[in-house]
Amino acid sequence: MAERLSPLDLMTQLVRFPTVSSETNLPLIDWVDNYLGSHGIDAHRWVDPEQPHKAALFAHVGPMEPGAVVLSGHTDVVPVAGQTWDSDPFAVVERDGRYFGRGTCDMKGFDAIAIWTLVEARARGVKRPLQLALSFDEEIGCTGAPPMIEAMQPVLPKGSAVIVGEPSMMKAVTGHKGGHGYSIHVRGYEVHSSLLPMGVSAILEAGRILNWVNATNAQVQAADPTPVAAMFTPPFTTLHVGEVEGGTARNITAKDCRLEFEIRPVPDEEPAAWKQRFTDELRRIEAGMQRAHPESGIDISPVYDLPGLRPETDGEAEALVRAITGDNGAHVVSYGTEAGQFQEAGYSAVVCGPGDIAQAHQPNEYIEVAQFRAGVDFMENLLARLQRG
Repeated sequence: MAERLSPLDLMTQLVRFPTVSSETNLPLIDWVDNYLGSHGIDAHRWVDPEQPHKAALFAHVGPMEPGAVVLSGHTDVVPVAGQTWDSDPFAVVERDGRYFGRGTCDMKGFDAIAIWTLVEARARGVKRPLQLALSFDEEIGCTGAPPMIEAMQPVLPKGSAVIVGEPSMMKAVTGHKGGHGYSIHVRGYEVHSSLLPMGVSAILEAGRILNWVNATNAQVQAADPTPVAAMFTPPFTTLHVGEVEGGTARNITAKDCRLEFEIRPVPDEEPAAWKQRFTDELRRIEAGMQRAHPESGIDISPVYDLPGLRPETDGEAEALVRAITGDNGAHVVSYGTEAGQFQEAGYSAVVCGPGDIAQAHQPNEYIEVAQFRAGVDFMENLLARLQRG
């Protein structure tokens, strides 16, 4: 009989894999696959055909019937480059009541507890099924979850309640904003700057985009928030440009300018309407550019498209988490998770996991030992419920 590792042993093993989003996660997936297999659990994987060095993994224990509780986590972590750490970021170090290491909080701590729970469910026997879903590329736009969710459908009976274990201090988070990212390439026409009207400056035209972003943000902030928006901080949709790059020289009208742009709409607003508003404005700016010179223009490339998580009426996942935690508070967040993608695919979904999101992505990332234990206690309660059916 294979050894059943403790949640801490499992987290220690997972953190050893440097699964930064730009790198492979296959060694981690191989290890988890082998570990589950040693306990009689058949795992399935979906390999990204465009990135064959990355894969998702999912598994099922208990009766082969619909209605499983799904424990969802991601395997990738953010980089440590440029950060100053007091210990090896890819080793779990316990100090001052905390477990330090990249991913201990976001979110290999939860992954470890979820793997432990799946193995325990197999060993103890459960009347209601339990599933595990581990994705990739969450940190760069949650792009790995949708194909994983699609791949699960013909292989596993469909679950009915998804718990996405992002750090929430074990609170039931029932709503979050969406996120929609775009790369914008403004194409100008170069002339000497002394002949400015004869050219098109990509940088100056990009400035019109920035002006529109600022004006739109001011407009939505001034409006009265809807009841759903009022739950969030800030209580409105936000538009943001995170990167700007362009130009050749001070005395040449810029040929190129590139911007990285995002929209984070509140869940009761239609993302399609925001996308159309954004596109219409850029096409209006482009039309003015092309009147000056027809070779100029604006190219828009979608980067990621993340749906928000809408608070559910009588949501099964929320009810389950509240019954276990006793938390009856209203909790929403402005960052995105894979919960909205599960919800969009027809699952009831909630976010609940150990740790504080404030520690995510930080140098000396950590999870409090007490929070880690709270996550294990939650799963013990869940296992008891699954055993009863």
